Amino acid sequence: MNRYFNVFSVCMKRIGIAMVFLCLFLKGVAQEEFVLPPAKLLARIPFTQLSGGIVIIKARLDNYPDTLNFVFDTGSGGISLDSVTANYLKLSFVKTEKTIRGIAGIKSVDFSNDHTLSMGGLNTQHLDFHINDYELLTSVYGIKIDGIVGYSFLRRYIVRIDYDNMYIEVFSPGRYKYPRGGFLLKPNFSTLPLQLATLDDEREVTSRFIFDTGAGLSFLLSKDFVDDSLFFKKKRKMYPTQAEGLGGKRQMSITVANEVKIGPYKFKKVPVHIFEDDYNVTSYPLLGGLIGNDILRRFNVILNYPEQSIHLKPNLHFTESFDYSYTGLGIYLIDGEIRVIDVMPGSPGDKAGFLPGDIIFSVETNASKNIQAYKNLFQNSIGRMRVVIFRDQKPIVLTIDIKDIRR
Repeated sequence: MNRYFNVFSVCMKRIGIAMVFLCLFLKGVAQEEFVLPPAKLLARIPFTQLSGGIVIIKARLDNYPDTLNFVFDTGSGGISLDSVTANYLKLSFVKTEKTIRGIAGIKSVDFSNDHTLSMGGLNTQHLDFHINDYELLTSVYGIKIDGIVGYSFLRRYIVRIDYDNMYIEVFSPGRYKYPRGGFLLKPNFSTLPLQLATLDDEREVTSRFIFDTGAGLSFLLSKDFVDDSLFFKKKRKMYPTQAEGLGGKRQMSITVANEVKIGPYKFKKVPVHIFEDDYNVTSYPLLGGLIGNDILRRFNVILNYPEQSIHLKPNLHFTESFDYSYTGLGIYLIDGEIRVIDVMPGSPGDKAGFLPGDIIFSVETNASKNIQAYKNLFQNSIGRMRVVIFRDQKPIVLTIDIKDIRR
């Protein structure tokens, strides 16, 4: 009896082992993997760039025939229209208790809901636009700013920004083959991408920064971050300046950081703006500030919001020099004239004799009355520059000695 029982036990063990192998084999064969369909190219949209690398795309709203100018902005948590544009198009508004926040203020906004934005043959439907006043941005850039394209659009697609060839490609979500020679970032995402970066000056410090294509500068740091991190020496030379954002103008300082690193990419002698974050835009200490488009334009960028990834590949602009010129002048296009509105005390502009209200007629030999051309001349020159202004309807020649903020 025992002999038969032992034979039975051995057989059962062998059957058990065989069943285990069979199950493992069947599991390997039958295992399923769900694969996303390949991303499809939906549109290719040309763009223009303004000072600081700001990207402007043209689009149509609903069935209105005229194209509108939109800032392409990863630093915007929605999508918006200028109040003048919205009134001109006779859009209906919805009152809300929602607020938006920027470097210069917090404000309540109305919404105009369920619109279609068309560009490059792509129609994006069911977009809810908040309404804001972009008169200041229009004066800064010298073209009508009709709105801002941000998260509400970007979250639906994979978007490639080609700064070499000046176009944006929009793909459907899906499998996307990233080009060789780049680096894939995995930022934190809220409505905004929050990317780690390391700054090195008096000491090295790492923080998260808003990845912001709508900011026409290199880096913007909150003063709390700078003070707490002891990033700069206390006696570091700072130059007074200002920037424009939500709510108006904002007084800032500008200096140069020895090194900035994003992923594997390093930049030397990077201009940084520093501001008092009174409206807690950076939610410090969650964030240290933002990375602006004068850094980001040095890459061809792929924004994959559905997979919460950003791919950077250095482009032809990667090694271009930064803007180290400092005039202390705030110039704006007002009523068809390029006017000096702000003069920082003690700045090169102040020492040269500029006054608020001066009308700039020419810079060096350029009398184009094009604010972008004049800004580019100021931003890419060091040393003495001849400027013809009109004051009280009389021409005056001023010579400004543009300072290098590295010194």
